[in-house]
Amino acid sequence: MAKPVLELQNVTRTYSSSGGELEVLRGADLVLCTGELVGLVGPSGSGKSTLLHLAGLLEPPQGGEVLLEGVACGSLPDRALTNLRRHKLGFIYQFHHLLAEFSAEDNIAMPLMIAGVARKDARTKADALLAEMGLSDRGHHQPGQLSGGEQQRVAIARALANDPRLIIADEPTGNLDPATTERVFATLIKMARSEGAAVLVATHNMSLIKHMDRVLTLKDGKLVDYVA
Repeated sequence: MAKPVLELQNVTRTYSSSGGELEVLRGADLVLCTGELVGLVGPSGSGKSTLLHLAGLLEPPQGGEVLLEGVACGSLPDRALTNLRRHKLGFIYQFHHLLAEFSAEDNIAMPLMIAGVARKDARTKADALLAEMGLSDRGHHQPGQLSGGEQQRVAIARALANDPRLIIADEPTGNLDPATTERVFATLIKMARSEGAAVLVATHNMSLIKHMDRVLTLKDGKLVDYVA
């Protein structure tokens, strides 16, 4: 039976603006289980990025609780949160954020070495991930020498390097053409499912929702099932 990886329990988040208080999340609930791929859609400004930030332990909710594999994270100190992000979470963004002066192999190996893995073992793992991505012959190329689709596959490999339990993807194919989008997203799904990770994907690309196990949207600050 699949176990919960991420749980959002009645989370709230309000921001102050020149126009007054802006309630973005008003008691949002979510349970995301091992091996599950959940899409998050909705217009800009609906709160998707805020929800991803909370799910990724990048900022705390003002109310409610975020649990990662059953661990309540709201009261954890910064060091513990950093440790969870390092070992339990993988992040993929619209812009790949690869380090330009390093090779594809180095970009993937770096989070492993930061987590304490020996350089040789980190490079071995990076090479294995590059092979899974179909990029074995591109490992020594710098990002500027790779196509957009190749760069994003390297970014996915980097996100998977530490065997995360939860992958947070924010518009992971937003800068790619349709054909490349399908290839890159198929690679993400294959790798995530093979690793048993849960995946939360925010996207404006409605052609991707057919790949999701569930699709949600934010309505009045709460998560509800998306109806096309």
